Amino acid sequence: MKDVISIDFIKTPTADIKNLAELKRYWAKIKNLLVQREQHFDNVWKNSNEKQIFAELAFCLFTPQSKAVSCWAVVLELARQKMLFSSSAETISATIKNVRFHRNKAAYLIKARELFSDSGKIKIKSRLSAFSDIYELRAWLIKNVKGIGYKEAGHFLRNIGLGKDLAILDRHILKNLVFFGAIDQIPKNLSPKEYEKIEKKMLGFAAAAKIPMSHMDMILWCKESGGIFK
Repeated sequence: MKDVISIDFIKTPTADIKNLAELKRYWAKIKNLLVQREQHFDNVWKNSNEKQIFAELAFCLFTPQSKAVSCWAVVLELARQKMLFSSSAETISATIKNVRFHRNKAAYLIKARELFSDSGKIKIKSRLSAFSDIYELRAWLIKNVKGIGYKEAGHFLRNIGLGKDLAILDRHILKNLVFFGAIDQIPKNLSPKEYEKIEKKMLGFAAAAKIPMSHMDMILWCKESGGIFK
């Protein structure tokens, strides 16, 4: 489907990693797969059309409290039925019932479609290209795209090859940052200030481990789930 970019789940070994040295050995073991996925993200921005970039945004609007693989499946279904860029919130909601809070997320999709439309056509790459600073772009997305927070904005920007040094702080990543001593505890409330504070600590942890930040998120996911997706 030309409105989305195909992507497969890459299987990797799960690992019971007990210390940083073991994490680094695990990284070396799966590094080529991480590079492959990173190249995919880079190519999304370089080679995608407007609708394909918007489909990545739709995916990240759907992911909060839902499984990534299930969310991508509904994006593919919406694209297959030619609904992603034209159908009403009610019709989309009925199609994405496998996604939690599907009514709210369908409404978010419509709002995003309105935000990035110009004369009836999706124009998202030019809007994003106006920003030279990735942190300013993330802040703009959080402010202007309903349903997007720090985690979702970082996820979206990483998936389109623009957010290599942004943290995607979900519960799995936070748990691992505590385990490896990068942070003391998982915060009860992840406020914007706290998110940025932990992001800096994750950057420092990645630098100290000599593992690229762009790999650290994926590595910790592979450790937990045995695979790389989006």
